[in-house]
Amino acid sequence: MLRIGVIGLGNMGTSHADVLARGEVEGGVLAAVCDARPERLEWAREQYGDQVKGFGDAEQMMASGEIDGVVIATPHYDHPPLAIRAFAHGLHVLIEKPAGVYTKQVREMNEAAASAGTVFAIMYNQRTNPLYRKLRDLVESGELGEIRRTNWIITDWYRPQSYYDSGSWRATWEGEGGGVLINQCPHQLDLWHWTTLLKPKRMRAFCRFGKYRNIEVEDEVTAYVEYENGGTGVFIATTAEAPGTNRFEVTGTRGKIVIEDGKMSFWRLRVSEPEFNASYRGLFGKPECWKVEIPVEPGSGPQHKGILQNWTDAVLKGTPLLAPGEDGIHGLMLSNAMLLSTWTDDWVEMPIDEDRFHAELMARIDESRQRRTQGAKA
Repeated sequence: MLRIGVIGLGNMGTSHADVLARGEVEGGVLAAVCDARPERLEWAREQYGDQVKGFGDAEQMMASGEIDGVVIATPHYDHPPLAIRAFAHGLHVLIEKPAGVYTKQVREMNEAAASAGTVFAIMYNQRTNPLYRKLRDLVESGELGEIRRTNWIITDWYRPQSYYDSGSWRATWEGEGGGVLINQCPHQLDLWHWTTLLKPKRMRAFCRFGKYRNIEVEDEVTAYVEYENGGTGVFIATTAEAPGTNRFEVTGTRGKIVIEDGKMSFWRLRVSEPEFNASYRGLFGKPECWKVEIPVEPGSGPQHKGILQNWTDAVLKGTPLLAPGEDGIHGLMLSNAMLLSTWTDDWVEMPIDEDRFHAELMARIDESRQRRTQGAKA
């Protein structure tokens, strides 16, 4: 049995605690919860009973001996430091996405995880989605050939101004560390890397900050990436487009796959494009192409509960992790590169200059604090 403590009783932390309390994760039991707000701890006591211990301090919970692992569902900046403390206590760790706000702190977390030797996972629940699992399988098996281009338009994250006004920490550099990239798009950024198996070489991005909403951070992004294999990609995201689009297109030498509206279509070439090009002698011919609707299991997979179960099974049975915690740095590297490219108005080589990014981020946090101080004095 894995005794689990949940740190942070916000929306996601409460959801994870409820799943565990209902006994929906085989081998996992909710043993403790932690939140700095007394009213949330009182709510937890009424909801779960006295058998679930309540703590107002994460360090106390980690040192209590009441738990074997923690689920960290706190604000973004807190994920790495809390995970590092948990590793120091010999605990297994499952963090919510994103892994952190900047790759420098996430790299330190990954190093601590490697030293601890405990099981470390991240809540990339979209990796359980049959659509994206099928895409990864088709890429890995070589059905698409060599990938030449990716294009993800993910603009169905519509958020009105009232959403941002609901909390002073929302859409601020100090509170969340970014906007649509860090808050809405971590799953897409992860899946982009996970399904295509591509290694970005350099990035040029154009982020717009507070373009459509009264916020500090990015609410519109257009990015262009070049991969080590010579392929290219485009990533477009915003929280201000209605109606929005979610279309992921991956083109290779053997055809093209499109995921949109919960379906997967494969335009498969009878012979690969390089093979056709080498042998064709006419003027306007093109490879024969068959459109195939790829059969995919219905539904979106077990999602959050599936990751909780997989993490628990990894601890108790040695089951391979579907979403290793160390993978969190890959998607974050992409979003950090997009911001850094915009801030410097230049190309960014991968991996990014982590110290430069951190310095740029801290400068924006300082500017934000100064504006608030001046506003308070006025």
